[in-house]
Amino acid sequence: MAFADLVSASNFSFLTGASHPEEMAVQAAALGLAAVAVVDRNTMAGVVRGHMAAREAGIRFVPGTRLVFVDGTPDVVAWPTDRAAWGRLCRLLTLGKRRAEKGDCRLDLSDLLAHADGSEFAVVPPPRLDAAAPERLSATLAALGEAAPGRVRLAAPHRHDGSDRRRLA
Repeated sequence: MAFADLVSASNFSFLTGASHPEEMAVQAAALGLAAVAVVDRNTMAGVVRGHMAAREAGIRFVPGTRLVFVDGTPDVVAWPTDRAAWGRLCRLLTLGKRRAEKGDCRLDLSDLLAHADGSEFAVVPPPRLDAAAPERLSATLAALGEAAPGRVRLAAPHRHDGSDRRRLA
């Protein structure tokens, strides 16, 4: 069975990821993974370096970004499927960055819905589920599913804290 880590943050995700995209691609190839993705927080800054290193290492590279919102929407990972979708995703990030102070990005779900054509998505549950989390997840999945039919998934991240089986159920 092939495995690919499609939600990896590089050191371009400030205080979240630690490894350089090049290191991630080399290590993924050494581990025999089918592919590696670099999905940094509200940026595509690591994808060029990751792509070049993955090509040199002989492994498939999947570019994307992890979109973090200011309106309570759960994080959404977006992977563009073609050049036009790549352009829409870049315009979305530019829109969010123009609204914010340098180094920040201000996006809400309506922004994503307007730029959703041509990308694949995974909605990421928050690390701690509060009472409102299931409703927010359902609403996000429904809205995004309507904007991008057949291209939306619910991510199931493992936390390796002993509660994965219960939490994923």
